[in-house]
Amino acid sequence: MRRSTFTDQPVSYGAIGGTMAPDLMSYPPAGYRPAEHSTQLGSGAERFATASASLMTWGVQRGSGIEVTDTQQGTGERYQGLMFDAEGAPLAEQPQRQSEERFGPDGTPYITAGMTAMLHITAWRMTVTAPVRVVLVIDEPAQVGFAYGTMPGHPESGEILFVVEHRDDDSVWLVIRSFSQPSSARWKLVRPLMRLQERSYTRRYLRALHPAASA
Repeated sequence: MRRSTFTDQPVSYGAIGGTMAPDLMSYPPAGYRPAEHSTQLGSGAERFATASASLMTWGVQRGSGIEVTDTQQGTGERYQGLMFDAEGAPLAEQPQRQSEERFGPDGTPYITAGMTAMLHITAWRMTVTAPVRVVLVIDEPAQVGFAYGTMPGHPESGEILFVVEHRDDDSVWLVIRSFSQPSSARWKLVRPLMRLQERSYTRRYLRALHPAASA
């Protein structure tokens, strides 16, 4: 099991990696609202590989109408990540690995732990710029994904995880888990509108990697 993590640079919340907690829906970080959604993308190894490559090159965001700009890679080998045992605990002795930069079919670099980006989200004829940092990358035989956390200047505070899973029955799923709250008093004033927009974009996220979306 391989997971890359990055926690050295500032994000606007404390529970980094909290979207991986099994009990997130019952016990979210204090003050945060949790959410979990999933959709089947098809089945088979080819669908898993295609969906994973799209996911790891911002396919969910771009397929949902979000513009992704100013992507900056993490700061290199220092953030290669940790190796975990079958119970999810870090190995006492971490093997040395060479970092390998990967690219999607269109040449877009794969998302890596520590990467930052600016998300430009349009709602009600207004575009909001939301800075994020990738805090977790999953690269396993049957699971590929990443989580990004909000940075100062984002209208929300929290984290969202996107994972493509190849399950035992050969089905392929996109799973999205998150916790969030408005980042300031200004955004708390429009919380109902923010929740409406969150639901709208969640529906787009769940459709973005589906084969029908590119048909």
